[in-house]
Amino acid sequence: MLSRIAESMFWIGRYVERAEDTARILDVQVQLLLEDATIEEEATCRALLSIMGVEDQPDHVDTSLVLDQLAYNLDSPVSIASALAAARESARRARETLSVPMWEAINTTYRALPSGVFHGMRPPGIFQWVRERAALINGTADATMTRDEGWQFMMLGRCVERADMTSRLVATAAVSANTGAPWTSTLRACGAYEAFLRTYRGLETERGAAEFLLLDRLFPRSVVFALNRAELCLDNLDSGGQRAGFQNEAQRLLGRMRAELEYRSLNDVVADLPHEMERLQRTCAQATEAVTRRYFAGAEHLTWQGVL
Repeated sequence: MLSRIAESMFWIGRYVERAEDTARILDVQVQLLLEDATIEEEATCRALLSIMGVEDQPDHVDTSLVLDQLAYNLDSPVSIASALAAARESARRARETLSVPMWEAINTTYRALPSGVFHGMRPPGIFQWVRERAALINGTADATMTRDEGWQFMMLGRCVERADMTSRLVATAAVSANTGAPWTSTLRACGAYEAFLRTYRGLETERGAAEFLLLDRLFPRSVVFALNRAELCLDNLDSGGQRAGFQNEAQRLLGRMRAELEYRSLNDVVADLPHEMERLQRTCAQATEAVTRRYFAGAEHLTWQGVL
């Protein structure tokens, strides 16, 4: 497969997942700010911007600025709008390998930006719309694409991004631990609330919620599940049957991170969740750089948007 196509497929998976998960994070935080008058708005907004990688913050920060930077502003590299636009650009570069329904699902989603439909929507409707469009794109890909290398690269991008963004969701719940019921909102944002209650027989605790979102091997949005799937994609792309060690740096990084999460004491992990989640995000960025060096070296140079 051409490096250009492989790289574009990888980033389609990442950008669509990023748009969806950013919508999930904003849904949680905006809901908490509206429902609990005791939450300090500016401190919560600054923490949210920091978790999403916005370092240069103005003197005054409020909910409307957060929504502009993380949802509507096409020039902000961490916004939903820029992720949808970048996904469409990646799809255009890999147009010959996409099925017609897949291209139409991505392009129709993007058309909401220049038409003004996207900017006309307000919370929480916009978050629901983004989740539905991401589900349509991912479902169309599942139903119409062969499981070849292009599929493996797209799934790899989706899984790396999902591990990264689930860690940011967990981090937002951790920094809001003294306000309202952030873990309940986070579980709902991940679509995990009912599955969590069934797994833990209705016993809802912060420790249990963190354990479920980080370590559950069967829930598709848990960090361990996403890292496992990313490792499987890399294994499928490198089917050389190596008998010892790992020559694939991305596989080594992701596998080591997964093992550290799975085999460490949960008490150690939850003792400093924001720091642990930041470490996980750095690993995802390093794995992305390793994938780029190994598979996309011959691709035309492009500057990809947002955090790696």
